[in-house]
Amino acid sequence: MVQSLAWAGVMTLLMVQWGSAEKLVCYLTNWSQYRTGAAQFFPRDVDPNLCTHVIFAFAGMNNHELSTVEHNDKLLYQELNSLKTKNPKLKTLLAVGGWTFGTQKFTDMVATASNRQIFVKSALSFLRTNGFDGLDLDWEFPGSRESPAVDKERFTALIQDLAKAFQEEAQSSGKERLLLTAAVPNDRGQVDAGYEVDKIALSLDFINLMAYDFYSSWEKTTGHNSPLYKRQGESGAAAERNVDAAVRLWLQKGTPASKLILGMPTYGRSFTLASSSDNGIGAPVTGPGAPGPYTKDNGILAYFEACSWKEVRRLEDQKVPYAFQGNQWVGFDDVESFRAKVAYLKQKGLGGAMVWVLDLDDFRGSFCNQGQYPLIRTLRQELSLPSVPGPPPVPGPPPMPGPPPSSEPEQGPSPGLDNFCQGKADGVYPNPGDESSFYNCGGGRLFLQSCPSGLVFRASCKCCTWG
Repeated sequence: MVQSLAWAGVMTLLMVQWGSAEKLVCYLTNWSQYRTGAAQFFPRDVDPNLCTHVIFAFAGMNNHELSTVEHNDKLLYQELNSLKTKNPKLKTLLAVGGWTFGTQKFTDMVATASNRQIFVKSALSFLRTNGFDGLDLDWEFPGSRESPAVDKERFTALIQDLAKAFQEEAQSSGKERLLLTAAVPNDRGQVDAGYEVDKIALSLDFINLMAYDFYSSWEKTTGHNSPLYKRQGESGAAAERNVDAAVRLWLQKGTPASKLILGMPTYGRSFTLASSSDNGIGAPVTGPGAPGPYTKDNGILAYFEACSWKEVRRLEDQKVPYAFQGNQWVGFDDVESFRAKVAYLKQKGLGGAMVWVLDLDDFRGSFCNQGQYPLIRTLRQELSLPSVPGPPPVPGPPPMPGPPPSSEPEQGPSPGLDNFCQGKADGVYPNPGDESSFYNCGGGRLFLQSCPSGLVFRASCKCCTWG
């Protein structure tokens, strides 16, 4: 009987753990509105039934008060929060900070109790006025990047102040309590320097672990953006540059598994290979990869830009794919790697998945021939969240350009174009002889790319569009 009761307890614990992955937290950015063509993204492009929580990135801070960043942020807030009329269960949060925001304004704000109270009061008012359900702290990172060591304890104090104020406001107003979350790093040094993990975990509703950017464009060799496990033979610091090590770090430091949300990227990190013939993992590189035709950032490619690359390989020990063409290399995530990561987070009893970011998945469904939001829909399915109707088809002809071109390298240089890319910046250029195709220069190498059927390349947007 005692054994039976003990076993029943174990089974109950396992059921709780495996059943706790109930959150699908998705970020969107307020700068994706400035992308061209089919990559332009607004809150109205969000499927309201896809994610359980949507986080708007980013708000700023002025004079210790929460503030807007873009000229039309308040309109975008309205767009996002109006989605709750279609799905009343959807929760929206506003993230403050981000990488480019830096640390100085956070440091100044947490320096005194009175400054923290200015921020807390402004956050309460700002969130309620604009219809949000919570606040996501994205300080990158307390105790690092010129943030003093004392900010570690002051960050804890800020979280405790916010949690207390949110609870008191809910009790006095009768409204549902505002949520409080934080986005946190995967690096042991940054975690040790800036986070009293066991203390902040008590006050936060959940913690979004940024389990990506393990390798980036400053490396000297290729490495994957978000490998699930270490590579065979890795040891020391290198063996911690993976999702599993980051999760175990946060759990060991006192985060309840049910509060830890595993972050997954809908983008890849790219490199320019030193030699196109040496294109495996750990191959020498000369710098970041060429910018994608839509995201236009060195060293990063959206999933919808990488999904059409033909030379794809899988890192079996790390459970993720990479691809290469010519001297360009990208390590990214796909449907298969997302499935593996959900199986992992379920096994660990984590609270769910987080996605950075909605606007880098194939949200229109016309880039990768996998339907709309193929990566994030995979997460919803694998998390066993209740099925919901799919989004309505995008009306046609759509107001913005369609799918990106295929990324096939040309078979040998075209006559007279041997030196076309010399002296030119990486990017896309018109093909004067054929408007249905264009040239893409990457690391001095020329790629001839074709627009999808019926579309033509326009220099004005540097994209394929309807003629």
